Amino acid sequence: MEGPALAVWLIAGLATAGVILRPFRWPEAIWAVAGASALVLIGLLPAAAAWRGLLRGTDVYLFLLGMMLLAEVARREGLFDWLAVFAVRAAAGSGTRLLAVVYGVGVLTTAFLSNDATAVVLTPAVLTAARAARANPMPHLYACAFVANAASFVLPISNPANLVVFGAHLPSLEAWLLRFTLPSAAAIGATYLALWLTQRDTLAEPIAPMVPPVRLQRGGIVAGIGTGATILVVLVASAIGADLGWPIFLAGSGTALAVALATRQGIGPLLGGISWGVLPLVAGLFVLVQALEATSAVRALAGLLRDGGAGTALVAGAAVAFGTNVTNNLPAGLLAGAVVQTAGAGGLLPGAVLIGIDLGPNLSVTGSLATILWMSAIRREGLAVTDWQFLRLGALIMPPALLLALGALALQP
Repeated sequence: MEGPALAVWLIAGLATAGVILRPFRWPEAIWAVAGASALVLIGLLPAAAAWRGLLRGTDVYLFLLGMMLLAEVARREGLFDWLAVFAVRAAAGSGTRLLAVVYGVGVLTTAFLSNDATAVVLTPAVLTAARAARANPMPHLYACAFVANAASFVLPISNPANLVVFGAHLPSLEAWLLRFTLPSAAAIGATYLALWLTQRDTLAEPIAPMVPPVRLQRGGIVAGIGTGATILVVLVASAIGADLGWPIFLAGSGTALAVALATRQGIGPLLGGISWGVLPLVAGLFVLVQALEATSAVRALAGLLRDGGAGTALVAGAAVAFGTNVTNNLPAGLLAGAVVQTAGAGGLLPGAVLIGIDLGPNLSVTGSLATILWMSAIRREGLAVTDWQFLRLGALIMPPALLLALGALALQP
């Protein structure tokens, strides 16, 4: 590898390490933006190319903005708290049933609102409900973390990484369902079974059959209606093969405005609750990948995958799955998407890589931004879960689900 290319990979690697490790506790976005800026300032990436990299992320930025608006509205108006109380009441005193209901709600939330909503917004609501039911909260909190990744390829909107891997070649909704319904079912089912097996002793402990009701106020009802409308809009956009960013952004913005009018509240507090740092983080990663794409290593890897068959595709999916836990699935997804699109490969390869990017992060806390945020959320509540504890559990849960999901993909006609 030539000197400039080596320097690009070195800077990108250091920036990615900063995103994952957060030295000095600086936000992730600082490291991604610093790495991207360094490439331009040193002259390794022309400013015009950096600008093209930024523009490539437009659909993803809009997707994230719309989903964050929708999730924050639902959180502020108590929609997720209401769902959590419903879960406890439906469990009727059984920890095992509570896990099943929480997991089911997590599947729906991930499928229709993205994995970030499940990991970040549903987690505090589930913790509140578990404490009200006098249940050990950890099995149910683990359910939030693992289902956020296991169910993240049910639909194109279930994970922002899905937009990144396929880019402009995102399949239509019909094609997506034909390709990923069976692998999704395998991943969701295997993850739940492994989670139940590892937590069954704790789940056998009795819990309170009832918790105080939570009344859904007018804002929560409007948020629920807006969420349903957003889902319909996105499904239609996906079915006709349109970009998903603008529909989700407009639907999320419309829901936020409708709730503000219904509750006669300003929109300022809502905007203040959004994690704005996600946008420069993703933008910086797009610029880093723009630089990496110009190196010979990406082209060589693309050529290798282009010439490979089904076995190569499945191995690539598995390799990406484990690699996400070293680099985090945001940069891994961007880079893998660039390689796949450069290769122009069809068949199993894009699907296998997508499964690896989405499901692989169930191995460790560093695998995805959603899981990192999940860990931060439970630590803020005074719960202690070490990276090693999560890794030991993830090592039992992720590999079987990955194997079954990739196997199910290979069985597709």
